Amino acid sequence: MESRKPLGAATRLTTGFQRLDVLEARLCQPINAWSRQRWLRSMFLLVSRLGDGPLWYGLMLALPLVLGKLGLALSLQMMFGGLLGLSCYKLLKARTVRERPFASHPGIVCTGVPLDRYSFPSGHTLHAVLFGWLILSAVPALAPLLIPFVALIALSRIVLGLHYPSDVLIGATIGLLLARLVQALLPLAGFAPAA
Repeated sequence: MESRKPLGAATRLTTGFQRLDVLEARLCQPINAWSRQRWLRSMFLLVSRLGDGPLWYGLMLALPLVLGKLGLALSLQMMFGGLLGLSCYKLLKARTVRERPFASHPGIVCTGVPLDRYSFPSGHTLHAVLFGWLILSAVPALAPLLIPFVALIALSRIVLGLHYPSDVLIGATIGLLLARLVQALLPLAGFAPAA
């Protein structure tokens, strides 16, 4: 009788992702098919490119000019949160090594440029939710612009064949948790002008 060796944590995680990948690929394929329409592909490529950082960096520079002390505090929150987000994202990607959907499923076409090899979690979504939450907490009037933009960034990751839905969902969850942590550690109230 052959004895089985217990699987290591990394092997169990990889096997779990492989099973999940098969299920999620069925969800990804019809969403990824949207990228065959040129105008949709162009729109999602633009949204994804903005989510790489340029919009967020521009906002971090502009907020102090527009909102004064509150804007400076918000920019500091975003910088601190961005560093935390990048650290979490890199750590998780190095540990989980989940291949991107287009790399594992021939029916999913990559129409964007991946920033790195692995898929889990979506760093674009993590940062979009993180920054979006911080900004909307301070300036709720931006909701009609910012909420659709954040949603489009998350959707773009699946449309472009770069992420599975669970990558996006977990990225969004981590982004929200980090935003709340940043707000607890660096509250805007500490920067409010004295009455």
